[in-house]
Amino acid sequence: MSGRQIKQPDGFSPKDKDINEDYYLDDIDEAGKEAYLDDEVKEEDPDYFLDDDEDKRPDFSELTEEGTARNIFEEEDPQTRNRKVKRKIKSRNKRKKGKDSGEIKTGGLKRIWIFSGSAAAALLLAYVGVSLFFTSHFSPNTKINGRDFSGRTTADVEAFLKGKVKDYELTVLEKDNKSDSIKGSDISLVYKESDAVEKELKKQNGFLWPAALFSENASEVNIEVSYNQSALESKIQDLQAVASEQTASESARPEFNGEKYVIKPEVIGTAVDMDVLNKKVSQYIAEFKPKLDMEKEKCYVLPKYTSESEEVQKACDMMNNYIKASITYTMTEPAVVDKVLISTWISADDNMNVTFNENAVRAWLTDFGDKYDTVGITRTITTPTGKTAEVSGGTYGWSIDEDTEFTALTDSIKSGETVSKEPAYYQTAAEHSATDWGNTYAEVDLTAQHMWYIVDGAVSMESDVITGVPIPEKETPQGVYDILEIQRDKTLIGETDPATGEPEYKTPVTFWMRITWTGVGFHNADWQPAFGGTLYQNPDIGSHGCVNMPYDTAEALFNSITVGTPVIMHY
Repeated sequence: MSGRQIKQPDGFSPKDKDINEDYYLDDIDEAGKEAYLDDEVKEEDPDYFLDDDEDKRPDFSELTEEGTARNIFEEEDPQTRNRKVKRKIKSRNKRKKGKDSGEIKTGGLKRIWIFSGSAAAALLLAYVGVSLFFTSHFSPNTKINGRDFSGRTTADVEAFLKGKVKDYELTVLEKDNKSDSIKGSDISLVYKESDAVEKELKKQNGFLWPAALFSENASEVNIEVSYNQSALESKIQDLQAVASEQTASESARPEFNGEKYVIKPEVIGTAVDMDVLNKKVSQYIAEFKPKLDMEKEKCYVLPKYTSESEEVQKACDMMNNYIKASITYTMTEPAVVDKVLISTWISADDNMNVTFNENAVRAWLTDFGDKYDTVGITRTITTPTGKTAEVSGGTYGWSIDEDTEFTALTDSIKSGETVSKEPAYYQTAAEHSATDWGNTYAEVDLTAQHMWYIVDGAVSMESDVITGVPIPEKETPQGVYDILEIQRDKTLIGETDPATGEPEYKTPVTFWMRITWTGVGFHNADWQPAFGGTLYQNPDIGSHGCVNMPYDTAEALFNSITVGTPVIMHY
């Protein structure tokens, strides 16, 4: 092109040419017009250069392609010509810009689609290729028998397993930090070919290999081996745990700690469970595991019950219910049956059955009775004259009814009862003291041949007496007794004489006060010449064991004494 260069206004951008009319207001010289017409007029609608008035439109029908167009413009005045050229340039630039933009847009999209398709095809081919690879190789994150075989073949796995068989050695960890080993060569260990590894490979889907990137596939292939069974059994018998002396395990069990029953933990002994040990050794060899911990694999004989066993906890709870009871016997020295004592009477057997030892309870009650029963024990008495004498024997005093009390005591224990009470008695006495006859009683001094009736600690009446002849058959028994019956006008009948078949005597008395059921008692003896002294030693005067009294003192005693009043007779 030739012609004058069009000057752009200040701040004008080339992209503004189509819309900024001032750009075209400068005069267009001849050279510029000719250059423009040479290139463009042929392409445009001739009407575009004409005014709207149809009468002024030139006739293009006979115009030449280039020269006539020039003549048209030449015939125009410069101002009109410049305006038309401006409009033409503006219209052409808009059309050209639209055309260029469309070409660029269409070409760019086409190139993007071509590139995307090529990339997708390449990725698909790569995925298929990798998938085919994993049809004959193990997927990522694949572990077999603890070893990573990702991307490896079955041949690689079998080669590894064969190598393990060749150098295999099992270490057996025992109690007390002892250990032994069993080498593969000791038992002629040999690898046996199988399809186990091939089967493991077939389990995987090669086309799902991307999923394997995010998860671990661990498996244990049970490899077949052969070995000398007799040699293995011999090696097991040589293990220190088997060959040494063994101790049995102890089950967990309830144990009393002074306050309550708690679970004493089990104790694992050293006795070996040979069935478990043989099974575990064979399993470890088959899996080529290097170490067998006998404790962890429970190769020792385990106790029947552990600290976690429900049976042990139930037994513990039941025994704690027993020891809730507390029974206090209100004696001169209180006797308490509490948790400490009860704990000695209950136990749990090997099956955690709680047993209440009733025989132990009865034995305790026997001891309890021996301690607090006073019948027949030796007591000390001081006579009204100041004489101190010991007296033992008799039928009077405290006597615990052990059978009745056994039932009451066991019921209280089993119900967890807390109570204070006196035990059940066969018979009672006036008070719990060394002189349990109290302060109202009759006393007979067999040596002094004298008796007193003490009421509330004071002598109410007294009398000389004659007691039994001091020979075994007639002697008045010493001891503490009580009045068993009181009867007026009683006939006393002696034992039958074998020679005659008749009673030794039949003696009527006015006042009878029985002391023993064998026939000893207070009574009047009107036939006696006198009382007291040593008359009782005379076989013709001494009684058959009764306490003979003068009529008046016998009557006085008869009128004041009551059934149950203690009677103490001593030398």
